[in-house]
Amino acid sequence: MTLRPLGRSPFSVAPIALGTNVFGWTIDEARSFRILDAFVDAGFNLIDTADVYSTWKPGNSGGESETIIGRWLRQSGKRDRIVLATKVGGDMGQGGKSLKKEYIHRAVEDSLRRLQTDHIDLYQAHWDDETLSVGEPIEAFAELIEAGKVRAIGASNFSGERLREALVFSGQYGLPRYETFQPEYNLYNRERFEKEYAPLVQAEGLGVISYYALASGFLSGKYRKPEDAHKSARGGSVLQKYVNERGLRILAALDAVAERYQSSLTSVALAWTMAQPGITAPIASATEEEQLKEILQSVELQLDEAALRQLTGASAC
Repeated sequence: MTLRPLGRSPFSVAPIALGTNVFGWTIDEARSFRILDAFVDAGFNLIDTADVYSTWKPGNSGGESETIIGRWLRQSGKRDRIVLATKVGGDMGQGGKSLKKEYIHRAVEDSLRRLQTDHIDLYQAHWDDETLSVGEPIEAFAELIEAGKVRAIGASNFSGERLREALVFSGQYGLPRYETFQPEYNLYNRERFEKEYAPLVQAEGLGVISYYALASGFLSGKYRKPEDAHKSARGGSVLQKYVNERGLRILAALDAVAERYQSSLTSVALAWTMAQPGITAPIASATEEEQLKEILQSVELQLDEAALRQLTGASAC
């Protein structure tokens, strides 16, 4: 398996990242441990989480995913086999998104404690804080890198303009720059990344860790009709958002390509994403080991030009 550079950071990663927002939400600690072990033992290394995972579940307060990963790291001893990525800036009860310098310094200590590690490999601004200059969080991140608590930094959910401003700021003042960017990108949601972000991230050599790589499970093919809503906690919203003429056209193309390659829709959808210019590692989450197997098999699937054109054409807006 060929590793891909994570921007200009010291890290190279396998071309699939494990999303862990389901940890402490739809799967418990024991199953999370099994997913983590299977992922790393198969030779993959990029694990992505965030401090806010999973505040949306009743009874949770945030930090559940980081806590589970920290316990797994302590039990497994596999810290040196992974690139550990987490995020800061979401609402952890402070009343809104924040990238203020003092907030970042407090939040990183909480994440380090939950993750049971002395450093975070990739620390990402989860959401832009447009009440601040682009420089304030970068200055905070620079201090964390200087202190050895963070190795590299990234951004997520910034506008193209604000991301560009941040990169210029880092260059002007000789400060660490965002080495990665996390946008939403998949066969269904393509337009914003391809128009607004792709030229910038490719020109700047940023690593791209795209989220919702399977469109909340829609691209796996398991949501096609109203009675499929019960298949997961988010089934109803998936049906409402994606099951339309264009969505079904995409599924039909995935069905055809999957049949030709004797593969799953999950593997085909991820293989398409990995083949797109500028993409480093799409993020996908799994609640079952069999589901994880389909995700990881996508790395071995080399779609030919005809298959890529078929999928790209079917997903055109």
